[in-house]
Amino acid sequence: MPHSATNDDMDAILEVMDGHPAGVTLGELMLVKKLRLSTRTLQRRLERLVAEQRLVAVGTTRARRYYLPSQNTPGSETRSAASKTPASTVFGTEAQKLRAAIRRPVTQRTPVGYQGRFLDAYQPNKTFYLPAATRKQLLQMGQVGLSELPAGTYLRQVLQRLLVDLSWNSSRLEGNTYSLLETQRLLELGSSAEGHSARETQMILNHKAAIEMLAEEAEGIGFNRHTICNLHAMLSDNLMSEPEACGRLRSRAVGISGTVFHPLEVPQLIEQRFDQLLAKAEAIGDPFEQAFFIMVHLPYLQPFEDVNKRVSRLAANIPLIRHNLCPLSFIEVEQADYVDGTLVVYEQTRVECLRDVFVWAYQRSCARYAAVRQSLGDPDPFRLKHRAVIGDAVRAVVQGKMNAAATKRALTKHAAALPAAERAQFIKVVQKELSALHPGSIMRYRLRPGEFAAWSKHQMRRLR
Repeated sequence: MPHSATNDDMDAILEVMDGHPAGVTLGELMLVKKLRLSTRTLQRRLERLVAEQRLVAVGTTRARRYYLPSQNTPGSETRSAASKTPASTVFGTEAQKLRAAIRRPVTQRTPVGYQGRFLDAYQPNKTFYLPAATRKQLLQMGQVGLSELPAGTYLRQVLQRLLVDLSWNSSRLEGNTYSLLETQRLLELGSSAEGHSARETQMILNHKAAIEMLAEEAEGIGFNRHTICNLHAMLSDNLMSEPEACGRLRSRAVGISGTVFHPLEVPQLIEQRFDQLLAKAEAIGDPFEQAFFIMVHLPYLQPFEDVNKRVSRLAANIPLIRHNLCPLSFIEVEQADYVDGTLVVYEQTRVECLRDVFVWAYQRSCARYAAVRQSLGDPDPFRLKHRAVIGDAVRAVVQGKMNAAATKRALTKHAAALPAAERAQFIKVVQKELSALHPGSIMRYRLRPGEFAAWSKHQMRRLR
């Protein structure tokens, strides 16, 4: 649906809400003839209004009620008291001043279009959004002792944890209401949670697929069209009104609710700016400056019809993956802080707010994965060295539903690619991996639940 129609829908919902100080449920809104929206469309509009903090949602499933922020929602007295103190400890003094400007009503802010000079002025390795001291601090925090190993080595070590953390947090920043536990159950067991829309479930599954792609292609990913467009295709899968828009630069105008910023409209200019920002991003030498640069400029350009911020958050991990640094999972980042930081970029072409969010988020991520590293212990050098051929062997055995004799032949064949002195150890390692395989660990071998289930069933038959 065109952006103007979407805005008209949301304005109509807000107008209806104004006459219901006790809040309304989805079912009650469906009875309002004025809205004339399907259940699915109404759910999407409500989700967006909640994400933009123009509505407050209380409760779950059918009992979920929606209120205007000014209405007396359950627990509003507590929130009102809390609002008298600073809502965020993330922003510094300068960022607080910038944030105040975009917190004024939209009618009091001056409309602004895309400023090409903002990107033009940035010179890789000469211009820095992150001060030298900050870059040094982030590097010290992000080191995991694997800088000499192939790209993606550390990501694969913490992949199971990161899939849940990053999928949940990035989706949460878009207004997704899945809990962390529900996200974990969805990703590990394939069990979708009740009381959530299919759109929310799809969003989380798309994050999982995109993160796995980054892990699998760690040595080949970069700031180029192939990587970024495929990242968008995976994150937007089954979420776009027109499927052909997935992974393609937009050819029509888009608008962004809650801001006076108007993105570029001319397709040729969007394409030129997209190539320019990718070239500049790829030329940046510092991984943290690279990560932050893409978080600033990709959403600012809005090269895709939707899902731009999600792409930027996962793309920010590309340099961290390539340098085997701690990933950025946006753990504990408040949605309002992230949105405000992005709006300041849109309307003022200033990076201070988003920079404070980025630095704070990375500090929290490093603290999180420092604990993960301790629980994992030091990696096995042999498994690191031969991780690709080990994965190929495990995958071949499971997908082929091999019996003991066939497994032995397959492992011997795979071991032939290794030096003679390492073949016996390789076979032993793969056999151990196969015996320890379970539904929660199959993703690292790019196995599907159905493939694992069929192999497991085959194994049980042989034991009888």
